[in-house]
Amino acid sequence: MQIALSFRNRLLAAVILAIVAASAPMPAHAASKEIIELQTQVQQLLDMMQRVQSTLDARFGVLQNLAQQTADNATQMTATVNALQQKIAAQSDAGNGKLDSVSGQVQSLNDSVDELKSRIAKLDKSVQDLQTQLQNIQNPSAFAVPAGNGGSPGPASAVSGPAASGTAAAQAPPLQETLLAGVRDYNAAKYDVATGEFQDVIRYYPLDELAGQAQFYLGEIAYRQQDYPAAVKAYNAVLEGFSGSSKAPAAQLRKGLSLLQMNKKEAGIRELRLLIQRHPQTPEAAQARTKLNALGARIAAGR
Repeated sequence: MQIALSFRNRLLAAVILAIVAASAPMPAHAASKEIIELQTQVQQLLDMMQRVQSTLDARFGVLQNLAQQTADNATQMTATVNALQQKIAAQSDAGNGKLDSVSGQVQSLNDSVDELKSRIAKLDKSVQDLQTQLQNIQNPSAFAVPAGNGGSPGPASAVSGPAASGTAAAQAPPLQETLLAGVRDYNAAKYDVATGEFQDVIRYYPLDELAGQAQFYLGEIAYRQQDYPAAVKAYNAVLEGFSGSSKAPAAQLRKGLSLLQMNKKEAGIRELRLLIQRHPQTPEAAQARTKLNALGARIAAGR
């Protein structure tokens, strides 16, 4: 644009100079062929200047139109980006709410499954007891007490008989019934009662798989009561003593969330990554990935 204006100015100056030269007084004998040619050139220069001016005006109009279109497009793009950001933010908020709801539903489903497993174990034990009793009825000689001198039972048989085993069984509460009662009281938010029942399972049956579930629920009670250090301790007991338990993925997820609640971000992120590494296809691993994304952390360290 600057070049065009400079050219136009130089052309205009040349035309004016030519007009001045042509209009200067001359002797009569100077009106010759050269003056006519000069006038013709001046007229050509004027025509050329008009054409250049028209061309410049047309191009300037095109540039103005393009600039206006660019400004309009930029305004529309800004409005579109703002609307998209608002939509993404709204979807993110809705997604977080749905995730919390789904997490609660999954936990409730896990609790129901545990309760169902306890009932099935109880039923299986009852069936086994019935089978044992039936076998005893069919084979009464198996329980015949060998007679001593004179046909009377010896003193050892009186100590090691059914009475002794019944006394030992009376000292420990039934395993499945105690765990089932603890889960029921936990779901009813009777945390003190449930804690005692879960502790009984761990005390009397420390090596049983159900003791790992009881330990997990102790962590859940502490988590609900926002006692996160106690929750981490209980979840650690599950992960260290019952690593093959069905509650291990949930225990690791809850441990990571508890550490985050304690402002131990690095430790919490490490636990969530470890959960994804150990149990990648579980619902708990999916929740861990969502939480890591929300924290702006990578799913796996070093990637």
